[in-house]
Amino acid sequence: MRILGIETSCDETAAAVVEDGKTILSSVVASQLDTHGRYGGVVPELASREHLRAIVPVVRTALQEARRGFEDLDAVAVTEGPGLVGSLLVGITYATSICLVHGLPLIGVNHVEGHIHAVVLESEGKVELPALALVVSGGHTHLFEIREDFSYRLLGKTRDDAAGEAYDKVAKLLGFGYPGGPVIDRLAPHGDPHAIKFTLAHMKGNTLDFSFSGLKTAVLRWVEQHGLAEEIAARRTLKDASLEDWLRLTPQPTLDLLASFQHTVIEELLRRVAVSIDEIDARSLIISGGVASNAGLRAAARNAGLTCPVYFPTPALSTDNAAMIAAAAFPKFHAAAFEGFDLRAKANLALA
Repeated sequence: MRILGIETSCDETAAAVVEDGKTILSSVVASQLDTHGRYGGVVPELASREHLRAIVPVVRTALQEARRGFEDLDAVAVTEGPGLVGSLLVGITYATSICLVHGLPLIGVNHVEGHIHAVVLESEGKVELPALALVVSGGHTHLFEIREDFSYRLLGKTRDDAAGEAYDKVAKLLGFGYPGGPVIDRLAPHGDPHAIKFTLAHMKGNTLDFSFSGLKTAVLRWVEQHGLAEEIAARRTLKDASLEDWLRLTPQPTLDLLASFQHTVIEELLRRVAVSIDEIDARSLIISGGVASNAGLRAAARNAGLTCPVYFPTPALSTDNAAMIAAAAFPKFHAAAFEGFDLRAKANLALA
């Protein structure tokens, strides 16, 4: 059984063909980094236009690499939300058109559930339920309980900035460009993670919720107090910089700032993870989403002494891709949970 997955929730146009829910026949991603990098973040209108340009060739390439045609498919799965409405509409409209023309069932998939299934897809049945899932990216920081029937219960979420968003905003503030999360991750090992003691967020109400806005503001205050304008301006002149370039223009106090910032983010994430594992008696931990590529987070999670094994997706399936969307669609296919051709984009679609 083969499902074509289509993902256009934000700034990457992706298509993939997955067979039997476990074998990736193809996975193609067209990035828009060059388009949005000059603006320091994703511009929604530009994102939708780029999806329009890319969607047909990306799907065609995915089918060619899988050595399959539309006649070999059993269904088409598409991200219905959450995400940018204009971007989502491109994927949904194209997926619906394919299904109408070729008589295929249409399956709507929650983008966050896709990130969870990216790990399940690669785990070869090792993930035991009930499990805890931490989905952490530029747009999401959520904790879910995954029950035995693969239903979900939301345990905690960010009340303001997502973790990945905080990374990118701090990187932009310090002149490292967009996306800045990977740059901070590469520079953090060169600093002292205990040099600056940031105050941890104390949440009223649900203590499993996250907040990174205060940490971002604390970094801003530190920058203002230490007069880094000239240093930041020098970094902003760099294009296609190497690690050596960044290190050359980043003094030790700023490296200590980056290390301390990353240490605090990871501490906030794993502190709530540890509490949640005990609360639901989880037998597995899934960490997925773009920030799951962070080397610091991967190392800290594996060395945290957690009471259950932790599973990460490979870097290729950590960021937005369509293989995870196709994988998440297989249980829905077996349950005949198909959509009508009036499927709508849902910017704030919740999981659970």
